[in-house]
Amino acid sequence: MRGIKVATAVATASVSVALLAGCGGDSGGDGKPFDGQSADDIAAKAVEATRQAKSMHVKGDTRLGDGSTVTIDVSVDQEKNCQGTIGAADTRADVRHTEATLFLRGDEQYWQNALKQQPEAARKMAPELQGKWVRMPANDAAAAGVCDKRGFVAAMDEDKSERQGMKRGDTTEVNGEEALKLTKEKSSGETLALYVATEGEPYILRTETEGGENPGSVTFSDYGKPVSPEQPPADQTVDMKEVAGGQRA
Repeated sequence: MRGIKVATAVATASVSVALLAGCGGDSGGDGKPFDGQSADDIAAKAVEATRQAKSMHVKGDTRLGDGSTVTIDVSVDQEKNCQGTIGAADTRADVRHTEATLFLRGDEQYWQNALKQQPEAARKMAPELQGKWVRMPANDAAAAGVCDKRGFVAAMDEDKSERQGMKRGDTTEVNGEEALKLTKEKSSGETLALYVATEGEPYILRTETEGGENPGSVTFSDYGKPVSPEQPPADQTVDMKEVAGGQRA
């Protein structure tokens, strides 16, 4: 379903570009966080620390080429437990993944957008799906990606060719935590920034992309906190396959 794919792309659009570019660059001076380590070393450690984290909260937005904005605000762990919201354009949907099942709850417009490649299905199904927790097919790869932390972090490290040329910046704060800022200006006009925690594990705290076709930012927090979504009540749940089957009958 395209709506789900777009919402999932928020992180990989904004995070992977900024993060993967975060390798290479200069070394730090005396007395600075990550003393003597190059931007290459720092970025690599940030990727690995984030990969190993048991859980995290991801919140961000990215503008697409058509001018619309996609958003994500989700807590997720290594076992794909997750809860939060995803959005595209002016619509939002609640998301929960628990006990190997993904549930989405959106308004009628959300489902109209998600099903717009199937206009007749959208017309018939959207009113029935609105406001309900919709149980998605287990084999829906696009839906499953919303709550796949392992896949999400792997996507950050996909394009090795982007790993050159970042520079160390100053320390700053992200949500009250000290972070080292790494930056890179690309020939395409984009300015990329990666913020790495300077205390404790070198987790990624924020990424930013300014300019270019897909500007946006993503903030990471709540590393290691349990993610325990509740199963939606049965009387508020519908099965996507059953609804689709009923419409075809």
